[in-house]
Amino acid sequence: MGLIVQKFGGSSVADADRIRNVARIITETYRRGHSVVAVLSAQGDTTDDLIAKAAEINPNGSKREMDMLLSTGEQISCSLCAIAIEAMGYPVISLTGWQAGFRTNSVYGDARIKRLNTERVLAELDKKTIVIVTGFQGLNKYEDITTLGRGGSDTSAVALAAALRADLCQIYTDVDGVFTADPRHVTGAFQLEEITYDEMLELATLGAQVLHNRSVEMAKRYNVNLEVLSSFTGKPGTKVKEVAKTMEKMHISGVACDKNVARLAVVGLADQPGIAFKIFSLLAKEKVNVDIILQSIGRNDTKDISFTVGKQDMDRSKAILEANKNALGFHHIDVNDSIAKVSIVGAGMIHNPGVAAKMFEALYNAGININMISTSEIKVSVLVDLAEADRSVQVIHDRFFHEFGGN
Repeated sequence: MGLIVQKFGGSSVADADRIRNVARIITETYRRGHSVVAVLSAQGDTTDDLIAKAAEINPNGSKREMDMLLSTGEQISCSLCAIAIEAMGYPVISLTGWQAGFRTNSVYGDARIKRLNTERVLAELDKKTIVIVTGFQGLNKYEDITTLGRGGSDTSAVALAAALRADLCQIYTDVDGVFTADPRHVTGAFQLEEITYDEMLELATLGAQVLHNRSVEMAKRYNVNLEVLSSFTGKPGTKVKEVAKTMEKMHISGVACDKNVARLAVVGLADQPGIAFKIFSLLAKEKVNVDIILQSIGRNDTKDISFTVGKQDMDRSKAILEANKNALGFHHIDVNDSIAKVSIVGAGMIHNPGVAAKMFEALYNAGININMISTSEIKVSVLVDLAEADRSVQVIHDRFFHEFGGN
């Protein structure tokens, strides 16, 4: 039979009963004749609880020591799951990220995988052992523990699937698959049978919580056969692949909302060549990711440049630009963190004129104002007031998906 990598998120292993359920899913796969590597996240809110514990002692603890602390969450869930599988009478071993061969760069808290030595994992699989691996972590060149950032267990699982040439990588979560919108907040949202890597990557980047965007990038790069499904219901999930059979039929695949957005407007810049380069090179040097950018038409020898960043980078971005005010020559900076980015994503929209117009029409009919717009071949994003975010997603979803699968 084949090799299957299964990843289980924090909600799937939140307590003893759920760990037993995960052990049952893993062993059922094993009983069907497959080799199994399972990647587990920390239980429930363990990572947040560890962060809070550290803050009680030192709110400014070093990133290295935070990685040392946070890596323990996955070790607990993996060892508990292995103990549960032992009790069921199956051969099993739990491995830390570094025991499983994950080597990363040295960016504590948000490390990137540099290489993966699968020798230990393959040796255990050759012995017909179920292998449980801690997600979210690895070891850098200094032999220090590093973590891969939020959602890093998805990336760990896809990396293992790619390196081991697994037949399937299953991402188990608390929803049945990928939906047209967040079913917890949007009436009428429904599960997709398939979605393309590109669409899934856009949705993940634009605020959909079901998959980590870095894991989707890796799955696309190495053509990993990926499925998102629930660890609770046993229903078929959503396949993520290069070409989806619904691509021609559906103009868009989903609506996403990101409320972790802030807009900065640099007002009164000199209308001269190179000013945009100066602004965004300063931010790039400080590792600030910029998303939507809008430059006004120059008037009276000045222009304005507006752009969005994550809320966590808002104050830092403003401080960087204020520190270079004389060199940049602007009048002032306006900051607004009461906004949200609402996006539609679909590989079919490139060949179907009028998709953006439908989105704008839905917002217009609902009396919702658009602050900024950004487009690409497979997405359209708008900024709206934060208070209108949820309603915006609902009216856009209604416009495109008023009938099941229809747009």
